[in-house]
Amino acid sequence: MVVLTEPDIDHLPIIINSCKSPSFFNDIPVIDLSKPDSKNLIVKACEEFGFFKVVNHDVPMEFISKLESEAIKFFSSPLSEKLKAGPADPFGYGNKQIGQSGDIGWVEYILLSTNSEFNYQKFASVLGVNPENIRDVVNDYVSAVKKMSCEILEKLAEGLKIHPTNVFSKLLMDEKSDSVFRLNHYPPCPDIQELNAKNLIGFGEHTDPQIISVLRSNNTSGLQILLKNGNWFSVPPDQNSFFINVGDSLQVMTNGRFKSVKHRVLTNSVKSRLSMIYFGGPPLSEKIAPLPSLMEGEESSLYKEFTWFEYKKSAFKSRLAENRLTLFEKFGAS
Repeated sequence: MVVLTEPDIDHLPIIINSCKSPSFFNDIPVIDLSKPDSKNLIVKACEEFGFFKVVNHDVPMEFISKLESEAIKFFSSPLSEKLKAGPADPFGYGNKQIGQSGDIGWVEYILLSTNSEFNYQKFASVLGVNPENIRDVVNDYVSAVKKMSCEILEKLAEGLKIHPTNVFSKLLMDEKSDSVFRLNHYPPCPDIQELNAKNLIGFGEHTDPQIISVLRSNNTSGLQILLKNGNWFSVPPDQNSFFINVGDSLQVMTNGRFKSVKHRVLTNSVKSRLSMIYFGGPPLSEKIAPLPSLMEGEESSLYKEFTWFEYKKSAFKSRLAENRLTLFEKFGAS
């Protein structure tokens, strides 16, 4: 196991003393994308959890391992070198600070646009890091994951009996799609034991504002999801599979039939965690509202119509744990 350098965090974020040692939740839906009934299982998973794991995904392991190798090379660099790729404005290298509203975590990250014209020159001055290599491995990985995401969204539409079945996927395929890609590194935190604490927040609880999120991590635990019963449960790590989150935008488009799942990441004193997340978003001008074909009988919309730009701007100003959709709910929506 490669142990990476710690981010320069001058004070510790939230400690959770009440959490017991991870109790893994083994009932997470596992969707085999090669099976004909996967479309119905995806719908069920989105309704019950807003979260599921996919196997037989056809994303080449070569793309995954090359990206992980480049990420490890970057995060292993001295902090003084990594800072040359920052600040995250919003793209680039970030350390400790999450967003602009005061949230912090035991995490360092790289946030990238998936636009093919994105400039990687921020990485040119980082010792031992080739910006062309990073660009190429990110593009290969993101292209494969986007293809898988569109397959999932089309199966989902088919399972919901929506026509055309590209109603969701076309938003990701649009050349103006506002999708982003994030690499998160959670170093070991030896101070946890000194503080006599069980867990340390690496990334605080939140939902993802986009349509769909696709997560892959190394074989280190830390991801937790909030179940409907109000309990947090740890997700068993699986470095060969992908985990899918329903985003806020998909919740709105399905008029609340699917719920965006709250999740968080805990760190520990021993292992590094490296995760890579593709956030599939619509074009900035895209109007987000419940799909008429999913409105049954006299059912009315729970949400006001808004553009992705309006929602993204609102979400950017909020704290992580806030329910960002509250401002866009119609009166009486729950």
